[in-house]
Amino acid sequence: METARSVLGSDEGQLVHLFALGARYMIDGDTTNRAFSLVEHRLPARALGAPLHTHRNEDEYSYILEGRIGLQLGEDLLVAGPGDLVMKPRGIPHAFWNAGDEEARLLELISPAGFEGYFRELAPLLAAQPMDEAAIGEIVARYQLDIDFSSIPVLAERHGLRLG
Repeated sequence: METARSVLGSDEGQLVHLFALGARYMIDGDTTNRAFSLVEHRLPARALGAPLHTHRNEDEYSYILEGRIGLQLGEDLLVAGPGDLVMKPRGIPHAFWNAGDEEARLLELISPAGFEGYFRELAPLLAAQPMDEAAIGEIVARYQLDIDFSSIPVLAERHGLRLG
């Protein structure tokens, strides 16, 4: 009896960048019948991963592999390290950043799948100069994401983050 086996190598999977945040696609929703997707995020020291935002349709689970990740989850401030799992339920505003002086790496499980497309669509728009704010707004709206852009300077100052 032959068994099908699939392996994703450590240097495989599409990689996109949203400013400092790297997103490597490991398992996409097409593979899981839309049940979940899995993305690896890399984040340089003291970099903001995402400003305060709220998902309407999906839950996220972050498993920290390396470094220290700071999070605002609702009103709570948390720091998670290697081996910690952070649950970010839909409907709860959250933000995350690298809280350390070394690169951080985490696995992001998104359930149900679909939101992983946001990274693919947004990355080229964030890299373009000038940025097309209307196109960015359309993507944010389509993925039913509420983002508080005013939280960026507040998070940067409060947690000693580098922007840009």
